[in-house]
Amino acid sequence: MLIRYGTDKNGRPVKKALVYTKDEHNIPKSRIDFEALQIIDRLRNEGFHAYLVGGAVRDLIVGNSPKDFDIVTDATPTKIKKIFRNSRIIGKRFRIVHVVFGEKIYEVSTFRSNASGSVGNEFGTIDEDVLRRDFSMNALYYDPVQEHVIDYVGGVKDIKKGILKPVIPLDRIFIEDPVRMLRAIKYSAKTKSKMSFRMRRKIRQSAGLLAQVSPSRLTEELLKIINSGNSYAIISEALDTDLYMSLQPAATGIMYEDRKFEASYMENMKKLDELIKSEPDARLGQKLIFMIRDFILNLTDWKKELETHTPYAELYAKTWRECRNFVLPMNPQRTELEFAIKSVLVELGVPVKTRKKKTPAEKSVNAVSETPSKNKRPRKKEKPKVSEIQVPVTEAI
Repeated sequence: MLIRYGTDKNGRPVKKALVYTKDEHNIPKSRIDFEALQIIDRLRNEGFHAYLVGGAVRDLIVGNSPKDFDIVTDATPTKIKKIFRNSRIIGKRFRIVHVVFGEKIYEVSTFRSNASGSVGNEFGTIDEDVLRRDFSMNALYYDPVQEHVIDYVGGVKDIKKGILKPVIPLDRIFIEDPVRMLRAIKYSAKTKSKMSFRMRRKIRQSAGLLAQVSPSRLTEELLKIINSGNSYAIISEALDTDLYMSLQPAATGIMYEDRKFEASYMENMKKLDELIKSEPDARLGQKLIFMIRDFILNLTDWKKELETHTPYAELYAKTWRECRNFVLPMNPQRTELEFAIKSVLVELGVPVKTRKKKTPAEKSVNAVSETPSKNKRPRKKEKPKVSEIQVPVTEAI
């Protein structure tokens, strides 16, 4: 093990970080996206420092496959943009750069200062950047050139011990950004790490702070949970720490009143996790089915509705409105929620037509085949059959 030194105010050497070598951290370089390595090489060749950071390093150490490879550097966004033509600057308060390779997007951010707290927007050094990261297991920097893991906060030991430890003091971490509470339960479940009693108590006490978070951020976090393959464990933690009331208030309210609904809802989360493992590329609509199925089943007496010949369009429109309110504040893509609702209705015997999601290849073929010929007149639209009527989302809301 190596040690990285700095200097104090008097110029004396001070130990800053532990440096784990290839034989100590056992990260196989072959598991890192080639494009991410290319970005780091380009930045290094231009005279800048650059590292992999955060969740990717954590996942590589524990043996998981990272979904994203985030990069941090001392280059400013404008300099990064000049180096990579296939990039764009995003963000207003603190700008970061997205470097695009086909369908892959790599986030490249500049070291931040902690002079204004952990959510400040000033550029800084790596020594400052590490102190504004949320938990020690996410505060590790990987140098793919030297194949070193740089650890300022004991993150490697915490990962090996299975401990989730905050870098930012507990009296500030959740006040400065309430979404960190969701990250805490997510990381705890995903890595099977234990939270201290103090942190769990602090999360329960601070759960109400999530009311300040925008619906778009809550949607993003909930979709990450749904796609994680660990939704059962994460949602169990969210219920235990009173956080799920902010993510899914309608579902949580019903669970508090009806234990059978809670048991069935959580059983569906297990089935969702099984779907993620068996079909990693399943569309979002297939996953949303597990969140809304029990709610739809309890909406009405479906057998009676069908026996009395309630119009299918009316049944769909009412179900859409109720489900839309049920999933708030989450705001998933309309076509995906529509797919989930129609799938459950078909299961109940309501013959509404579900639309298959087209692949990029199918879209391009259809685009060619649907191009109108100059010599052919367009066909008249046929009236839809009653059993296959399509209700536009705008009419249902």
